[in-house]
Amino acid sequence: MTDTPRLALTNISKSFGGQKVVDDVSLDIMPGQVTCLLGPSGCGKSTTLRITAGVEMQDSGSIHLDGNLICDTKHHVPPENRSIGLMFQDFALFPHLSVAANVGFGIPKSEAHKRVPELLAKVGMQRHIDRFPHELSGGEQQRVALARALAPRPRVMLMDEPFSGLDDRLRDEIRDETLDVLKAEGTAVLLVTHEPTEAMRMADEIALMRKGRIVQRGAPYNIYNSPIDLEAAKFFSDINIISGEVQGALTRTAFGEFLAPGVENGQVVDICIRPHHLKIDFDRHGRGPNPTPSDGTAARGIVKRARYVGSQSIVEFKMDSDGSILTAHIPSVFLPKPDTPLWLMIRRDRCFVFPRN
Repeated sequence: MTDTPRLALTNISKSFGGQKVVDDVSLDIMPGQVTCLLGPSGCGKSTTLRITAGVEMQDSGSIHLDGNLICDTKHHVPPENRSIGLMFQDFALFPHLSVAANVGFGIPKSEAHKRVPELLAKVGMQRHIDRFPHELSGGEQQRVALARALAPRPRVMLMDEPFSGLDDRLRDEIRDETLDVLKAEGTAVLLVTHEPTEAMRMADEIALMRKGRIVQRGAPYNIYNSPIDLEAAKFFSDINIISGEVQGALTRTAFGEFLAPGVENGQVVDICIRPHHLKIDFDRHGRGPNPTPSDGTAARGIVKRARYVGSQSIVEFKMDSDGSILTAHIPSVFLPKPDTPLWLMIRRDRCFVFPRN
C-alpha cells in the first residue's frame, strides 16, 4: 500500500478581478477516499474543483496526481489527459444517444463492449441499456451519468453538488449507491457541497471552507463534535448561545460556571449548546428556585411555543435569567402550553466555549 496521495493540492490560490476566491488551499486525497469541500455558496469550493479539473488555471500552487505533477504556474496538463472524471448536478447526458452510447462515449469501442454492460450492472441500469435519457427518471439519469464518468477509469472523481436535483428520499438512495460504486472502483473523490448532512453522510474527511480558505479539516465525527469556532458550529446545526464574562478562567451563567481556560478576565465568551442537548429537568420541576443537581445548575424558562415535526418536538423558551430565547429538541411528542414554566439543564460535555471576536 502506497503512502502517496492519489490527488495532492498544494497552496492553491486564485483571484478574479483582484479578489482572492481561493486562498492557499492544500488537500491530500488517498485512493478510495472521499473528501468533501463543504461551505456556503461563494466560498471558493467550485473554483477549487475547476482548477483541479484543469478548466481554470491557478495563480499559485501545484497539483500532483499519484506523485506526478499535472499543474503548476508553468506546467499544465490538459483536462482530457488528467485521468480525472467530472460529475455535476446537470447530468449533461447526450439526448440523442442511448444509455449504452452515453456510457461508452469517449472510450475505445473494443473496451466499451465489455466496460459498458459491466458499469451499467454496477449502477443497476443494465435493463435500460437501449433507452434514451428522456425516457429515464432523474435518479436513473444520475446513475447513467455516474457510469459514464467512471467508464474511462479515472483515478480521481470530481463531484459538484451532484445530487441537488433529486428529491430527498431518492437523494439518499442515490448517494449511498454512488458511494458504494466509487469505493469499489478505488477512485479518489473530491465532492463539493453546501449541505452538512450530505458531507457527513458521504465523506471520509471534510474540509470546511470559508472565504476561499480551508478553516478546518477532519473526519465528520471530529469536525462536528469539535468545531473550530462559533461560525463552524452554526454551519453544522442550529445552536443556542449563552453568553458570559470571564473572571478567573470561569464564566458564570444561569446554568452555573463554565471553564474558559486561556481567556483573559473581562473577555465575553459565547457558550454554544445544540438544541438536542438542552434537556428539560422533569424530576426537579417545581422544587424551588434554581435547584442544583450534581452535574450542573438548572435554569428556569417560560414556554413561548411548541410544535411537533414528526420525529421530535421543538420547544422555545424565554429564560428568566436574561430574557434570551433557547430552543430544545425533545424526542417524540412534547407540547407544553405557552407560559408554562420549566427547568432546563445543559450537558456540559456537549458545550463549546468560544471567545467573542
